[in-house]
Amino acid sequence: MVKKSVLIVDDEPLAREALALALSEFNDVEISGECSDGFEAVKAINETRPDIVFLDIQMPKLDGFDVLELLGEDPPFIVFVTAYDEYALKAFESHALDYVLKPVSPDRLKKTFAKINERLQEKSSQPMGELLADRQAYITPLARILVRDRANVYIIAVGDIVYFEAQDDYVSIQTRERSFLKKETLSHLEKLLDDRQFIRIHRSYMLNINHLSKIEPYTKDSRIAILKSGKTLPVSRSGYSKLLRLI
Repeated sequence: MVKKSVLIVDDEPLAREALALALSEFNDVEISGECSDGFEAVKAINETRPDIVFLDIQMPKLDGFDVLELLGEDPPFIVFVTAYDEYALKAFESHALDYVLKPVSPDRLKKTFAKINERLQEKSSQPMGELLADRQAYITPLARILVRDRANVYIIAVGDIVYFEAQDDYVSIQTRERSFLKKETLSHLEKLLDDRQFIRIHRSYMLNINHLSKIEPYTKDSRIAILKSGKTLPVSRSGYSKLLRLI
């Protein structure tokens, strides 16, 4: 019998213990590890590749949705665990994703594993992208951006971002101290950020106007934005119109 490896993620020790006890009732399940926060979870999932993750939603710093976003494409099967969150429950139900309420009982887990086995037989994946898109719309405008670089996770406050630069399928996120690379598009970020603070000044650049010093002509038909740091960025005609409306 091939056992399914399970990772438990919850910031409450008693909740992890209770879930592990409920899971011990299943002979075809093996607990591969436990994590007490989202940072540990992202690292463990990428290193050990469990078959199933029981993921608590309400955790400090990185919650369950944050962990899911950082996992990227092809995550393991996710079973969300929550005490009760009206938005979360509606989101899971609308996307036909499985969740369990604390305290978790073995009888409830039987239904969960039946769903997972059905998906495995059908070779169907969970529609996590739709869930994350709905969640991002729910918390717009974004106050922070999450970036994973191998085993490291960074939480970047949007106020610390000077500008974004498009780089193929990624964006470079430039702060005053350093840059980060995230698989994302400028067009998508433009919808999620506060348009009173971040302006798409060019097809390849989006600027935090708090870091703008001045705008100067560059050629007959183009302009450049000069930042407070002295850095210059190109400004398109449409970008210039947006800046004029805001400043």
